[in-house]
Amino acid sequence: MKTISRLEQATDNAAEFWLAQARAHGWQRLVDPRFTAVRCARTPEDAHRIVVTRPGDGIAALEDDLAGLIREWGSIGVTVEDPYGVLDMTRHGLGHGRAMAVMTREPGPLEDRRFDGSAAVPAASSGRGGGWSLTVDEVLDADGFAEAEHAVVDGFPIESSQPWTRGGMLPEALLHEPGLRAWLARIDGAPAGACLTYDDGRATGVYWVATLPEHRSRGVGRAVLETALAGAHPERPATLVATMLGEPLYQKLGFTEQGRTHWWTPLAPAAE
Repeated sequence: MKTISRLEQATDNAAEFWLAQARAHGWQRLVDPRFTAVRCARTPEDAHRIVVTRPGDGIAALEDDLAGLIREWGSIGVTVEDPYGVLDMTRHGLGHGRAMAVMTREPGPLEDRRFDGSAAVPAASSGRGGGWSLTVDEVLDADGFAEAEHAVVDGFPIESSQPWTRGGMLPEALLHEPGLRAWLARIDGAPAGACLTYDDGRATGVYWVATLPEHRSRGVGRAVLETALAGAHPERPATLVATMLGEPLYQKLGFTEQGRTHWWTPLAPAAE
C-alpha cells in the first residue's frame, strides 16, 4: 500500500471535514481524484469550497476544470485551497492572499502541558482585581454545540455568518457525524472560545480555533487546543492550517510546517 505524506494526510482530512459539513447541510458535493468540491448554499454570500487533494501533473487542465466547475455552480464566492502551491488561477479571475502554513503534529502526549482539560484551571488574576476560572470540555449536546458555534462565529470571526443564528453555520446534525467533535472553553461558566476536530481514521484535523474578543490573551486558545489534542485520538497525527497569529502557538505545541497553502478567491472587479 502506498504511504501518503503528512501533507497529503492534512489535505485529505480537510476534504473529509468539508464532506461532513455537506452531509449535515444537504449540500451538493463532487469528489474527483484531484480535488473535492462542496457547493455551499446557505446565503448568496457563501463561498463554495474546493480542496485540491492530488493535483497530478496536468496542472493547466486542472485549473481549467476547476474554473469550469466554478462557472457551472454559478459561484458568487468560492475558495480553492491549494496546499501544494501548484495552481495559477489568475487567468480565471482568482487571486490569493498570504500563504498559510499547513502544519502537523506527530502522535504522542503534549510536553510541558499547562492545562488539564479534566479540571478547571486554578483561579488567576483577571487584571481587574478579581479571579477567574477557565475550563474546557467536549460538547455533547445540542445547546452546547450551539454555544461552540456562537464562539467560533464571533471569535474567529466568520463574517459570512454574521450575525450569528443558531445552526446557520454548524447545524446540529454535525454532532452525529462520525469523527467530528466540538470543544468549548468557559471562563467563570460563560463561553470564551471553541474549536472543532475531525478524525478520519488516519489523522485528526483541528479547525476554527477561536477566542471571543473579550477573553483574548488569557490562554483560552491554548487551553482549547491542548484539551482537543489530548482528547481526540492523541495516537494519530494532528493537522491544521495556521493563521499568521496562531502559528507561534502551534509551534510551541509541537506542530511543524509541511507546506504552504494558497486560498484562491475571486478578485474584486477593478474600479472604473
